[in-house]
Amino acid sequence: MFTKEKLIDFKLDSEFINRCETFTSLLKQWGKVHNLSGSLDDESIKENIIDSIYPLSFIDSFDSFADIGTGAGYPGLILAMANSDAKCYLIEPRLKRVAFLNFVKNTLKLKNVEVIAKRVEDVEGVNVDLITSRAVTNTKLLMDITKTIKKENSSFLFYKGSLLNDELEEAKINNQKIVKRNDRNYLYIKG
Repeated sequence: MFTKEKLIDFKLDSEFINRCETFTSLLKQWGKVHNLSGSLDDESIKENIIDSIYPLSFIDSFDSFADIGTGAGYPGLILAMANSDAKCYLIEPRLKRVAFLNFVKNTLKLKNVEVIAKRVEDVEGVNVDLITSRAVTNTKLLMDITKTIKKENSSFLFYKGSLLNDELEEAKINNQKIVKRNDRNYLYIKG
């Protein structure tokens, strides 16, 4: 499904590609039973993986990150696979998704990943360089509910759709970069 040539812009190695293949297989198996993701065909999974890693082409490097509402693994688990040197916290309150994320983490031997079965507002003792989220809630609320896990200079990377401009107006955010790809808006707020 993946070839190194398709992902060459991201300088990802064969280990990442192999992990993507295993992730895809596991997502299809678990997804049929547990309704983890709306689309389980190869092309949709591949697009979600590319969507997850695309921001690596324009964001600053980071040593740690937390993904809020990771769900089936997008984008947090995929970013952790692509950047195995960064400490990753996958914050997901739904237990069937937590079980899936832990299973994938253990299957792929992702030592940089910690899955936290809580809502982000209830997480303590975690402070990260980058906070990511895809399709969880609006930008203002995301910034409010993640205050306890951010450092003074943390950055944010939110995967957004067509309502982004309205959300930015409500949140009154400065210092942001918006990158568009297909129907996706990537909102990067540098800390």
